[in-house]
Amino acid sequence: MLLAVSVLSAAVVGLIGYRSGSESIRQAAFDRLTEVRQSRTAAITDLFDRIQGEAVVLTRGTTAVEAVTSFNNGFAELNARPADPADTQTVDSWYANAFAPKLAEETGEASDPQTFQPTSAAQTYLQARYTVPAGDDYDASLAVDDAGDGSSWSAANATFQDYFRQSINRLGYDDALLLNTDGDVVYSAYKSADLGTNVLTGPLNESNLSTAYRAAMRATSPDFVDITDFEFYAPYYGQPVAWAVSPVARDGVTIGVLALQLPKQLINKVMTNQDRWTQDGLGSTGETYLAGPDLTMRSISRMLVENPSEYVTRAVDAATPRAVAEHAVRINDTILLQPTRTEAVRQGLTGRTGTIVDTEYLGDEALVAYAPITIGDLQWVIVAKLDTSEAFAPVDDFTRNLALSTAAIIFVVCLASLLLAQIFSRPVRRLVTGVNRVATGDLDARVDVNTRDEFGDLATAFNDMGRSLRTKQQLLDEQMAENDRLLHTLMPEQVARRYRDGEQTIAEDHTGVSVIYADVLGYEAFTSGMPSERSLELLNSLVRGFDEAAQRLGIERVRTLRDGYLASCGLQVPRVDNERRTVEFALEMAAVVRRFNLQHGASLNLRAGIDTGPVTSGLIGRTSVMYDMWGDAVSLAFRLQDRHGESGIFVTERVRERLVGMQDFAPAGTVETQDGTQSVWKLQVSTS
Repeated sequence: MLLAVSVLSAAVVGLIGYRSGSESIRQAAFDRLTEVRQSRTAAITDLFDRIQGEAVVLTRGTTAVEAVTSFNNGFAELNARPADPADTQTVDSWYANAFAPKLAEETGEASDPQTFQPTSAAQTYLQARYTVPAGDDYDASLAVDDAGDGSSWSAANATFQDYFRQSINRLGYDDALLLNTDGDVVYSAYKSADLGTNVLTGPLNESNLSTAYRAAMRATSPDFVDITDFEFYAPYYGQPVAWAVSPVARDGVTIGVLALQLPKQLINKVMTNQDRWTQDGLGSTGETYLAGPDLTMRSISRMLVENPSEYVTRAVDAATPRAVAEHAVRINDTILLQPTRTEAVRQGLTGRTGTIVDTEYLGDEALVAYAPITIGDLQWVIVAKLDTSEAFAPVDDFTRNLALSTAAIIFVVCLASLLLAQIFSRPVRRLVTGVNRVATGDLDARVDVNTRDEFGDLATAFNDMGRSLRTKQQLLDEQMAENDRLLHTLMPEQVARRYRDGEQTIAEDHTGVSVIYADVLGYEAFTSGMPSERSLELLNSLVRGFDEAAQRLGIERVRTLRDGYLASCGLQVPRVDNERRTVEFALEMAAVVRRFNLQHGASLNLRAGIDTGPVTSGLIGRTSVMYDMWGDAVSLAFRLQDRHGESGIFVTERVRERLVGMQDFAPAGTVETQDGTQSVWKLQVSTS
């Protein structure tokens, strides 16, 4: 009782402490994630506000106006000339042999080089002198101020390239484009494959850049800036690219458009806090990331930054296609590649803000704080997450300390309980031991009486009960033995076992059983005038002889009457030679009768009938039970024995057929049965 009360008390206190402590720690973890999410939200919002402000400053400056004017004029001048076949061949060859194969390698999809081949003389001219020579070396391309061809466009590039180069390097943009009012890209800082293309009619006509260009051309305010979502951009070999697009106006009239390629590295630095996750309180498994409406990332994954090979393994295990994961490793970015089909992202896209425990994009269970974030017309979701294994580590420490202290209390209480239990339960254990011995059948068990209290009285009563049980058990055993002996004289052992087990109706059908019904002729005349005791004694000696012969030959006695002996072979123990055994048993019975005649000067004879076939055996009666056997074979055996007044051993045709060659038989008439007339045969017995 002391142990139960103490354990229950400690368990209740521990449970209350565990629930209160774990909930506090859990809420603290969510609060920390919420703070990190809010901090990153503010930082990423500031970054895009800065980008919009810088785009407005650049487009409203005189340099941008002059640059658009100069490049527009230079581009128009080049378009007025016919394309040089040599330039066309150079550019076509580059697209077919360099650009298209690399684009296919990077994206994993086949690329038709004719899709990107120049459609204007200016595009062919510029790409032949700037794009093709630089190839994939973007730094080298950015460093070129003048191709030395003497064109007005090259002169404009010599004038303004350094301005845009400094703007890109200092502000962190990945590229800067100038487009004219016809949709032509008249300038590119990096001179990539988009130089000279038309975003309205060319291969980029369905791109986000084309959509933003149209919006900028429709804008009525010079401060308009359209921020596009990321998309896979073919001129940069399928890299994810986003733009900040703003109109360039002169005297209130739009003369062109400036497109700044958004700085992915700056976005990733903001979201990773320059890889300082631990300093942000995100431990070794936490991170913040952006997700778009297509349920893919808009920033880089921490796992990719820290362990690319582990990222591939975990991303694939979380159902990300291996090709996608390996492509992310190859370009060192997960923007538009890593799926984020999580409940937090789906909730955030509906405009909700909250915290949940969710299965994150790499399959780990995590604490998640999410919120929608609006960038211009874009609707993204910002997520801050920390694996539950790390977030709940303090809970585990708290639980461990609580469990240890509770275990210590329980241990002390157990010692006290054991000591008291030994004192209180020692007499009870002795009694229990005695009772267990009696339960296992040891009725000689007794308990020492060492005290005069209630336990002593109980031990004395137990010993008296044991003596009484021993006496009753002895009487019961004797009675059971006598009952078994009597049952075995009345019925076979198998039937007796079933009867003892309580079966009310016991009957069995048997096939292939030989039946013999025999009686002794002349016994009444022989015992006439004898005392009944002597007559019964002589009859019993005959029956004992029959029983001994039956036991030797495997014959099963069914019942014995004063004037008949019914037995079978194959009834309880199936035998393949039951006919032979039964006939031999009949011969043995005749021999027993002959010996009896010699001993007592009698002239008795044996008369027996034998048949074989299916029979039924069972117990008949309720209060007075008798074992019997019945069936056609029994009836026919009785009729064979009864119809002949003379002595002898009579068999049916079925028995004779099975013993042909082993015994000699002589015809002895016929007998009528349900199946018709059957022949009766008499066994020829040698009298020598």
